[in-house]
Amino acid sequence: MSGMHDDGLHDEVLDEDGWDDEEFDAGLLEEELRQAAAVLDPVPPELQQIAVDAYALHDLQARVAELTFDSLVDSLPVRGAGDTPRMLTFRAGEVTVDVEVTAHGLMGQVLPPQPARVEVLGGPRPGSSLTADDLGRFTAAAPPPGPFALRVRTGGDVVVTEWLRA
Repeated sequence: MSGMHDDGLHDEVLDEDGWDDEEFDAGLLEEELRQAAAVLDPVPPELQQIAVDAYALHDLQARVAELTFDSLVDSLPVRGAGDTPRMLTFRAGEVTVDVEVTAHGLMGQVLPPQPARVEVLGGPRPGSSLTADDLGRFTAAAPPPGPFALRVRTGGDVVVTEWLRA
């Protein structure tokens, strides 16, 4: 015998055994929702390309270097100082990367001092490749035009910094 609940629903509606697996297919529902989202709220092609390129840049062997200092956040502003360089420090284990970003480019140093290959990653654009000298110093003639990260290869070590805006 079916009864009524306080909210007016019948027991049959709430009976879990009443659902037929053939009527309710979670996979089919998910696919229909994906199709509806693709039509009603499509991912912009540029964003999809950036996501694909970011995944392609993913390096499973790389250690992520943590941002430990950012002059925009960690230092006091100086009155009247215009166009001050942005100073960044990244650390991954024993490897530290100090970077100075200005309107004229970027320069940095890998510590402990050692030769390294440094790639300036910039999303969908191909990254520029720099070479750090024996003291770990590297420079780029132009600042990154948008969000960027650095991939540093020192011997067998690969370190990738967090993504930041210049």
